[in-house]
Amino acid sequence: MTIVSDIMASVLSAALAAPESAHAVASAVEPGPWWVSLIPALPMLACILCGVCAAMRVKSKLPAWITVGCLGVSFALTVAMFQQLAGGRSVTVAWEWINIGWTDTHGREQRLLANFGFYVDSLTCLWMLFVTGLATLIALYASEYMSHDVGAGYCRFFAAFSLFVFSMACLVMGDNLILLYLGWEGVGLCSYLLIGYFYKKPSAVAAAKKAFIMNRIGDLGLALGVFLTFVQFGSVEYKVILEAAQPWIAAAQAGHFSEIPATVQLIPILLMIGAFGKSAQLPLYVWLPDAMEGPTPVSALIHAATMVTAGVYLIARTYPMFLVSEYALPIVAWVGALTALVAATIGMAQFDIKRIMAYSTVSQLGYMFAGLGVLTSTGAAFHVFTHAFFKASLFLSCGAVMHGFAGQLDLRKLSGVGKMKGWLVVTIAMLVGCLNLSGFPFTAGFFSKDMILAETFVTPGMAPIGWILLLTAGLTAYYTFRVFFRVFVGPKYFEPGDEAHAHDDHGHGDHGHGDHHDHAHAPETDHGHGKAHEFHPHAPGWAINLVLGTLTLCSIAAAGLYFMGDHGGWVGKMVHDSSAAIPAVAHDAAHAADGHGEAAHAVAHGTFLGMDPHKAMYYVSGVIGFIGIGVAFFLHYLGRTTAATANADKLLPMLGPIPRLAQGKWFVDEFYDLLIVKPLHLISIVFAYVDKLLVDGLVNLFGWIPRAFGSSLRPLQGGNLHGYAVQMAGGVAVLLLIVYLASIAGL
Repeated sequence: MTIVSDIMASVLSAALAAPESAHAVASAVEPGPWWVSLIPALPMLACILCGVCAAMRVKSKLPAWITVGCLGVSFALTVAMFQQLAGGRSVTVAWEWINIGWTDTHGREQRLLANFGFYVDSLTCLWMLFVTGLATLIALYASEYMSHDVGAGYCRFFAAFSLFVFSMACLVMGDNLILLYLGWEGVGLCSYLLIGYFYKKPSAVAAAKKAFIMNRIGDLGLALGVFLTFVQFGSVEYKVILEAAQPWIAAAQAGHFSEIPATVQLIPILLMIGAFGKSAQLPLYVWLPDAMEGPTPVSALIHAATMVTAGVYLIARTYPMFLVSEYALPIVAWVGALTALVAATIGMAQFDIKRIMAYSTVSQLGYMFAGLGVLTSTGAAFHVFTHAFFKASLFLSCGAVMHGFAGQLDLRKLSGVGKMKGWLVVTIAMLVGCLNLSGFPFTAGFFSKDMILAETFVTPGMAPIGWILLLTAGLTAYYTFRVFFRVFVGPKYFEPGDEAHAHDDHGHGDHGHGDHHDHAHAPETDHGHGKAHEFHPHAPGWAINLVLGTLTLCSIAAAGLYFMGDHGGWVGKMVHDSSAAIPAVAHDAAHAADGHGEAAHAVAHGTFLGMDPHKAMYYVSGVIGFIGIGVAFFLHYLGRTTAATANADKLLPMLGPIPRLAQGKWFVDEFYDLLIVKPLHLISIVFAYVDKLLVDGLVNLFGWIPRAFGSSLRPLQGGNLHGYAVQMAGGVAVLLLIVYLASIAGL
């Protein structure tokens, strides 16, 4: 890993040579305004009020309006917090939470201080703007989407929804790792509750348990990282940790990684494990596609826009810690790139449109991790921001289709939806989302993805990752428009899902969508002419259309942020003023130096086929996106006369077992089941018998001995006079025998 040491040293040398490089870490932390505490408090208030609604048996949409109102005010306060920040840092302490002091064995005073306080800088504002903004929009969408379950289930849904936003706010805004961990576990709990919302459906319950257990694996790494951070630095507060890491960053700058203690370099490795679990990276990614068993608003908010980006936030927030490790960022880059590729290959072969979007989320998260690993935290953060809007738009568009077509999600059973009355807004939202996800030129997704791709070739030693991500970009464009061409254009045709038989979108109890559950299960003809008593899809109402329209406009407007400043635009400035600034400033310093200076040259030396990657990638990524869209057009739109068949079907025999393996998700779940689940199950059976036969056997033996002794003596106290006489006579006989034997023996 000598090359890695040289790369990290050159980057840090360029970063720390820049006059403003230490701004984010060294700037003073000011006391923040009290009302910042209201941002997480309002979602918690909504959760409590939804619980009151459940206790009072409210059977209206009141829980939804309470949630939308509280989250809307929270978003407004977030905007105010951003406007007041002005590039500085502040901490608002709501109350003293953990304050424990003691004296260690060496007589030194130690203290664990973790207040319920909120650390506000530009990175906090960046995340909270889309967390609260999207939460408000998706809550409004859910008010209509979940209307079939008005009553106890409606209250339960919005209570868990609000609790999730509170937990996410604690995770992002917390001024210490303990509060971050509280929010981290809180979003995990809410994910479990919301994925398993349809608790009468076994697959939903299994998916909820799978998500919970897989996240616990990563959370163990995060917990150990928090423990080791306190042991090494004596604090869990960001302002203390980031300042204490400066000497080790200086050592890394000089390339002296051997001088950095192994425990310090181990901290980011442990934090990274937690990030991989929460953000669904290899090998802990398999829970996210199954999480689509939850209602679509849950998929859009938790599993596309907010919770799954928590791992990216964790690494960005603690970026100085990752810079002092020789191995952490290269591992992050490679895991991210491989995750992006694997998830894209699986997404190409799926037929459930929500699961395709789920694998797309896993793939795009891989892009974000790769961006962090190749030292463009700006590119990673920008992609987080743009992805939040267009992926929420994609999920909610799929949810609108699912809601209107009785739960149907199979792209082989839907076609020409965009031509049907009332579906124009959904179709436009889907198209804009697909263009962004495909990296179509001049969309927000194009600019954010381009920044990451360019930096992979700029950063020495990372070019192979760049080629992997370029291949993934082409696959992404293909499978994204595979969905659009199959579902929204082409001949008009549909088959309703299982909800046509009075089931809801995931078979929850006996609640069906009242708009359509009385219709018969009969498809429309290829020409779109329905028959009497057939199922009739219902177009979305005002709430769903309003949310989709707003997200579409946000997805388009996000592209303009790229031009609001240099080197990443508005998002770049936000990252520059935060703890994730050092790598971004390193590249800024290197490019500003025009190659002068050894450190700057080392950083800016990489090229793409002899060209400047930042200039060439505009054209290369655009061409690759066009190729992917073109292939999808030829294979899934051109000449298609039915919903179930397309030109792609003719290619499948030529690819051998690959399509079957990809449709089977490369059988990773089966591999885990064979390698981990079944051996653990066998071991549990063995230990169960050990417990039953050995442990319980010994316990039962020691219980049986006194019982047996008592049972043998019990006849002596039977209350029968004749028995007592016989016993006395027997006793006298025994005594006489003992005396006789003793006399014979001379005793």
